[in-house]
Amino acid sequence: MKQTMPNDHHKRFALTLAGLFAIVWIAFAIDPKYRSDWLLENILAFLLLPVLFLSYRKLPLSRLSYCCIFGFMCVHELGAHYTYSEVPYDVWAQNLFGQTISAQFDWQRNHFDRLVHFLYGLLLTYPAREVFLRLADARGFWGYLFPLLLVMSTSMIYELIEWAAAVTLGGDLGMAYLGTQGDIWDAHKDMWLATFGSICATLIIAVVHRSLDRDFAREWSESLRVKQAEPLGETAIAELLEKRD
Repeated sequence: MKQTMPNDHHKRFALTLAGLFAIVWIAFAIDPKYRSDWLLENILAFLLLPVLFLSYRKLPLSRLSYCCIFGFMCVHELGAHYTYSEVPYDVWAQNLFGQTISAQFDWQRNHFDRLVHFLYGLLLTYPAREVFLRLADARGFWGYLFPLLLVMSTSMIYELIEWAAAVTLGGDLGMAYLGTQGDIWDAHKDMWLATFGSICATLIIAVVHRSLDRDFAREWSESLRVKQAEPLGETAIAELLEKRD
């Protein structure tokens, strides 16, 4: 297949988003509540953004995917600035509406981290799906399952990294980064919310494709058809050994 290079309009769009994010990043980098925690939280930005930049020439994502990534990274930077457990949304709500969100819903903890975990699944499922479709040629059922599994597995990995960092760093910094707020099931709830967000995104994508793509059912059926009737495992190993001989 001939590779299609991004046109000038796409490049301008990507550069505009990159510029806007640079402004957001600089704004939230100024006097964060806990500088050490801000640095830990920004490991994600330090890893993800160079990958997006370096892969742009060979694998430019759609404008929709870049918008999803941009939206998630903005709320992540907001959480990094205040630390997730201390984002003052109740103060903002009190100033705007005269009542706090926590009082309205009888919340006993700061739930900003819950929102971001949900948005992780909701906003990053589509970019993940685009990569799977374009690199692995995942079609039909697999084009929906693999992005969901990626969100679930990376959410679990992130919780393990949080735990390891909290154990290693200890003290206030470790607890600020972990952000459990006394909830022993915090990691489980965070992983569930990321999964739920991804399920919501997957259903939205499926509904849109079902309504627009007349080959939707055929593609699903084809993706579940057995492509190789012969078993693998020891049979494949024997064939490989025969080729070596």
